[in-house]
Amino acid sequence: ALAYEAVKHFPDRKVHITNELIHNPEVNDNLHDMNVNFIEKLGEDKKDFSVVGDKDVVILPAFGASFEEMELFNAKDVEIVDTTCPWVSKVWNTVDMHQKKGLTSVIHGKYAHEETVATTSFCEDYICVKNMDEAQKLSDYILNGGDKGEFMEYFKNAVSKGFDPDTMLTKLGLANQTTMYKKETRAIGQMLQKTMLEKFGPVDAGQHYMEFDTICDATQERQDAVHDLVTNVDKLGLDFILVVGGWDSSNTAHLLEIPHLAGIRSFHINRADCISADNTITHRTMAGEIVTEPLIEDLSKDIVLGVTSGASTPDAAVQDSLSSIFMLKKLSK
Repeated sequence: ALAYEAVKHFPDRKVHITNELIHNPEVNDNLHDMNVNFIEKLGEDKKDFSVVGDKDVVILPAFGASFEEMELFNAKDVEIVDTTCPWVSKVWNTVDMHQKKGLTSVIHGKYAHEETVATTSFCEDYICVKNMDEAQKLSDYILNGGDKGEFMEYFKNAVSKGFDPDTMLTKLGLANQTTMYKKETRAIGQMLQKTMLEKFGPVDAGQHYMEFDTICDATQERQDAVHDLVTNVDKLGLDFILVVGGWDSSNTAHLLEIPHLAGIRSFHINRADCISADNTITHRTMAGEIVTEPLIEDLSKDIVLGVTSGASTPDAAVQDSLSSIFMLKKLSK
């Protein structure tokens, strides 16, 4: 709403946005249709800000903007419309506390994700781990040391400039990309806490490890709801689970992961158009492939489906997707 209102409120000014507002194609298409300029990415986390002129309007997306970007805009004569999610701001406050206490931030997230790029810009010392396997590599190095060159080569894109694993892993603070899988974040936290206890002992444990829950409520509620669907799949008689949200949305992908790992038929679509009148569905797999296959296995029978959506998916996208399925059933009669 803030982004749309910005366009309406400044009809005579050029409006820019530093990234996709959210990972939802319909919302971003609407902004394109409103002539909002999406700042061009130049690679290597660089963007072409030369197009932003004095008196222009700059929208900061829900993922936030890096410290360097905000410094640049503060130096320009521009109007800033900040749509940063409050939960992302909470993560920034957390890593700021890490720095003040002399901790290295361990960020559970994908180092190239827009939100994590913004978060790391507020850190002095950090390392990003995307899953339990990478957290285990970190834990093993803390406890046992190892080949420093090999360790740094593996994490070369996921650490702060000048990072030294031999001196910067004695005091850790955990934070996370707000859309990651909460159970995995908790498991990583438990692993790191155990690692630091084993390495430094229980007396000063609080000096060597800190963590805060920074998974957003909307993400957590959806993950919990999908777990309930998976747990009760036989009782509910579910034929499949439909997940609606952007294909590049991290939190939506994690929602698909839950039924996928349980062996339950499930589909991740990014808009209602993915459901075709010929009873096929175009969806994104856990491997990231876009495939098309039959949707309803027997149109003559009643179907029971579970449905969920990404934290930023508009309700209308979910309703339109369900309407497409209802229409398939209606046309089959």
